[in-house]
Order: sequence, then C-alpha cells, then structure tokens
Amino acid sequence: MARMRLHTTTSFIGLAALLSLIPQAALAQSADATAAEEEGDMIVVTAQRRSELSRDVPIAITTITEDQLTRSGATSLSDISNVTPALRFDAAATFVQPTIRGVGTAVTSSGGGANVGIYVDGFYSPNPLAADFQLMKLRSVQVLKGPQGTLFGRNTTGGAILLTTAEPSSDANGEFEVSYGRFDTLTVQGYATGGVIENVAMDIEGLFRRGGGFVHNITTGRDDDGEFSNWSVRTGLKVDFTDSMSLVLRYQHTDNDDPTLMNTNIYVGDDIGGAGSNFPSSLYATDPDEVATSGPSEFRFNGDVLQATFRADLGFGDLTSYTQYRDEESLIVEDLDHTAAPVFLLHIPVRNKTFSQELLLTSKPGTPLQWTTGLFYFSNKDIWRTRFGTPTPANPLASIALGGSGTTTKTYAAFADLTYEITPQLFVTAGARYSHDVVDDPYYIAPFSGVQTFVPNLKDDKVTPRFVLRYKPSEESSIYASFTMGYKAGILDVGGATGNIVKPEDIKSYEVGYKYADGNLSADVSAYYYDYDNLQVSLFRGNPPSAQIVNAARSEIYGLDGQLSYRFNEHFDINVGAAYTHGRYKQFPDAPIYTRCTVQTCAAQGISFLVVPTDLGDVTMQRTPEFTGNLGMRYQTELAGGELVLSGNLYYTSSFFHGPSGIQFKEDGYEVLALRAQWTDPSDKFTLAVYGDNVTDNRYRTQVQYNNFGIGSVWSAPATWGIQAGVKF
Repeated sequence: MARMRLHTTTSFIGLAALLSLIPQAALAQSADATAAEEEGDMIVVTAQRRSELSRDVPIAITTITEDQLTRSGATSLSDISNVTPALRFDAAATFVQPTIRGVGTAVTSSGGGANVGIYVDGFYSPNPLAADFQLMKLRSVQVLKGPQGTLFGRNTTGGAILLTTAEPSSDANGEFEVSYGRFDTLTVQGYATGGVIENVAMDIEGLFRRGGGFVHNITTGRDDDGEFSNWSVRTGLKVDFTDSMSLVLRYQHTDNDDPTLMNTNIYVGDDIGGAGSNFPSSLYATDPDEVATSGPSEFRFNGDVLQATFRADLGFGDLTSYTQYRDEESLIVEDLDHTAAPVFLLHIPVRNKTFSQELLLTSKPGTPLQWTTGLFYFSNKDIWRTRFGTPTPANPLASIALGGSGTTTKTYAAFADLTYEITPQLFVTAGARYSHDVVDDPYYIAPFSGVQTFVPNLKDDKVTPRFVLRYKPSEESSIYASFTMGYKAGILDVGGATGNIVKPEDIKSYEVGYKYADGNLSADVSAYYYDYDNLQVSLFRGNPPSAQIVNAARSEIYGLDGQLSYRFNEHFDINVGAAYTHGRYKQFPDAPIYTRCTVQTCAAQGISFLVVPTDLGDVTMQRTPEFTGNLGMRYQTELAGGELVLSGNLYYTSSFFHGPSGIQFKEDGYEVLALRAQWTDPSDKFTLAVYGDNVTDNRYRTQVQYNNFGIGSVWSAPATWGIQAGVKF
C-alpha cells in the first residue's frame, strides 16, 4: 500500500509539473493583451479567511457562481452537490449530513454534529436540522475539500461550505421572481436594498415556496402527504461609521412545514432477502411514488437568527468580529416501521440555542508575510425529547412522553496561520489551532421513566496544525503540497441513554495539487491521502429504539479530483468536474448488519430486523461512491433585441451504500440532468425562463432509514418542469 501511495504521489507531481508548462505555451501570446481583463475575471475566495485569488490558495475548492446554481436547478443547499465533485448531501431522516471525499457522519444525537462545517457570511451554522436551507440572495458558494481544522476548527474533518450573500447597499436596487412548476410548486422570491440615511443602508428579502409533493398514500387514498410550505424573511442594516469602520446587523426568520424527507416506503433488496418488513405486502408500498403509513409523517422547523458583523481597518491589519445568536425549534414525526401497521410512530421535538463569537485579525496584502489570527467561542444547548405517537382523528399529532436527552456543548479556540514569501515563486505556510471542548450538563431520560439522569461532563483539548509548500511556475499557476489535520469533537452518548464517552474522530490529510487560471481557462487537480481514526458510528437499536453511538471504525481514503471551466467566446462556455474516491473501512469491529428476524418474540414486538455485530475489514465506506462528475454548458445569443441563454447541467454518481456497515442498502449509479432556457429583454430588466429538473426521470433513493422495525426508502422526485418570470428594478 505504501508503494502504491508513493507511486501515485510521484506520478501526480510529475503530471502537475508538465501541466504547469502547457497553458503557458498555449496562451502566452495573449497574456499581455488580456491582463487587465483577466484580473477582473479571476475567482476570489476566502478559504484562508482573507480574500485571495483562488489559483493562489493551496486548498481544493469548488466555487459555484449564481449562474451555475441557476443552470443546475438548485433551490436548496443540498442541490450544490450536482455541481461539486466528491460532495454528497445525505440525511438521516431530516438530519442533513454532508459528505466530502467520503468523510461524513450518520450520527444523530444531542451534542453531535456534521463533519462538514457550513458557514454563512462567516457565521457557523451547526444545526443539522437547519442545514438544507433554501437559497436566498447568494453571491457565491465555496466548497473547501479536506480537513479545515486550523482555520475553521471543530467538525470540519470533511471540509467546509462557505456561502456569501449580498450586503445592504446605498445604491437602491431590487429584484422579484416567481415560478410555477409541476406538482403545483410555487416559488416567490424578492429582494430590495437602498440607503436609509447617509452612510446607512438596509435590505430585505423574502422567500416563499410551497407544493403538493409527488406521493400517493395507498392506505388513505390521499395525494397530499407530500404537501410542503416553507418561507423565510431576512433583513439587514449596514452602518458605515467611517471609511475604515462598519457594522452589519442581520435578522432572519425561517418557518418550514416540509415532510419530503419523511415520506418513506419499504426498501427492497437482496442484501436483506427481499422487502424491509415482515408485514404483509398489503400494508406497505414500494413504488417510488407511493407510501403507506399509520399516522402523519412530519417535519416542522421554526428558527430565528441574529447576527452582527463589525469590521475595522487598524492600519496594520483588518479586524472582523462575528457575533451570532440562534434559536431553533424542530418537530420530527417518523413512522419507524414505514408501513400502515400501527407499530411505532416516533416524535422527536428538538430545541437548539446557539451563541458564537469570533474575532478575526488578518494582515494587509502586499507584504512577504501574510497572516491570519483569531479567537473563537461557541456554545450550543440542545434539548431532545422522544415521544410515542398516539394519533387520533381529532389530533393527528397526539403523543405520550417516552424519553429524552440534553447537552450544552462549548468550544474555546485560538488559531494562527502564516504564509511567508521566500521568493516571488516559493511560499511556505504554517498554522495551528488550539481547541478546548466541553460537554456541560449532559443528561438522559430513560424510556418511560421521566427522570433526568446526569452524567459527568466531558472535556477535551485538541491541536490541529497545517503545513503547506506552494510553488508558482507562472503568474497564472500554482503547485502545492500540504499536510493538515482535523477532528470531529467527542460526544457523550446521552441520546442512546448510556452516557458513554465517544472519542473525537481524527483525520490526517496529505495532499498535492495544481491550479491554473487566466481570463478564459480555469483548471485544477488534486490528489490526497487520508488517515481517518475513531469514526463515530450510530447503531439504531433497542425497543424502544435509540441511536447508540460508539467509536467503531478506522478508515483509509485516497483519491483524485479536478475541475475545469473554459470560455470559448462571448457566446459559449463549459465547466466540467470529476472525482475518484477510494474509501475503505480498514477495520470495523462490530459493524451493524441488519438481519431479518422471524422468531415469534420479534413478531410480538413488531420487530422485523435485528442488528448483528459483525467484524468487517476492507469494505466500502458508507455513502462513498467511487466516481462522481458533472458537466455544465451555457450558450447565449441575441434574440428579439434581448438575450437568450440556453444552459444545462449533467450530474453522475457511481453506486454506493446507504447502510452504516458499507455493505448494505446499495444504490446503483444514476445521473441527473437539468435544462434551462432564459430570455432577457433589451432593457435587461425582465426575464422569462422555462426549466426542467431530472428531465430523464431517473428515480433513486435519496436516503435509506434503518432500524429494528423496518427498512425504509426516501425517493427522489420524478421529472419536474416549470416557468419562471423575473424583474429587476
């Protein structure tokens, strides 16, 4: 294995060196003529917590523009996976869990979290129940691949997703869009900004989306189980005290009633000997457009977010303060057996209160030494309850208390990252982050006891370093080699009613990469190797069931990914991306294998499956396809005095396994095609578009929900289409 890794790395460095020469020879004749244009067309990112050209940042980054989001049919954050190689947005019920290069989680518990950090305008969004939000007025999305433990800290072992929205502006402008599509889906979105008084600007944005869903309930005969209604409003105030000091205040409210991820039917597969239930087939559905339930399946979310961003030019550096408070409530109602039999309807109310404060100090550009330092404090109090659903015609959400848990998770961190220009072509970077993590006031409520059982607090300290060597063969290109570390914070298994200590996950990353960008061509490629230890694994078992969490696996991941975009001329451009990921559980003792139970004891309790612990080795990691890729195209031309844009995006993934052991609940490879045609009038104010998503009508499972009572599938939507109109003012 060591020889293979050495050969791969050596070959890649040779390839990168060769690639660094090709664009220079091919494009040297036009470099001087287009220098000014290239500078304006370059992609600027904030992956190192300061604004830099993407080609000069030694991190694998996929930057997604507003136009790419539109052409791919993206309406929520999870849709960015269609334009990002090696990124998946999976979920356990409604707990959204992104995976990058095979690094993700299936853990759902008080004090838990994702392995990919989500940051909106610099603010950490930790709640997995709020992760797949609707996209509002975005300027860009950056997907950082690989551990980001130095600059972003805890729970970024897989990477980080950075979203940047528009700030309030004194230049009055706005836009309004409305679209209507298949399944009675209506989307209305508006944004406006302008000056209030001198040096004070304000903006406001609203988004409303509702639809009828695509599922038919074979038990009730109704077609409204998939109905959803989501809305949000966001407003901001920007005050420029001086030319060097400003404050942005933001408030956002979100209200979602969306059962899409809870509309399950029965999984069918050879790996479990047929259907994922022991009940008669008359009590369950298997068709992607059908469900059969014994009660309501719900997801309701209500959240408020307050944020303050203060910026000051200190002369020697720039200071930014990020202050955030979040208050979020959720209700999940899940039919655990996924059938019409009245076995187990689980209610999970969750309350999250989050406060975070970060101080970031960055150097001024133009000096040989560039640096970023910061302090970070984070506190998240979450309270989980579990209830047994007892629906009645008068009250479908009636329930009785079952159990629960709660924790207050805190992090104190300090970090520094320095880059020194040894020569105009050679740069070295070194950084480190110290984190002190605490789990305070942890407790659980054993089923039907009503008694809070407190367990000892958990404390841990982590240092996550980063080292990079970067060489610039030309102004347009870079070659880099890096070593980084990351961790997913340790937790206490209060959700499993045990209080057991679950150690932090640790990851070490070795990566080499090459980047090139000029005014028309942008290309990058990277190769990496991960050593990934102490994986936190959730085993959903017991009666009543609970998600028990253990450290159970050691993994090895290596792969290649790359992307290219090219503008042929003012009319036509393409972007293509691909990723190969080899992810294996090297050691997985007591891997959970779901095995059918046919004895009378199981039948009497409504149980269809038992979890059989099995020692596994060298098996595929959960939710880790070997190949993912996308191809996007855009063509524009004049029509009736205005501009016609034809665009599309094709996404493909190879097969993978939904199951936690990496050998169960296989999903075959599939592709998703989105197409769009948009016309803009000569005044550039009015637009009219038609669009189609999943136009090839591929049906695939977006998740598999597994527990003792049954194995359920959540299916993708069929082909959809619609029309959109917009106006700018």
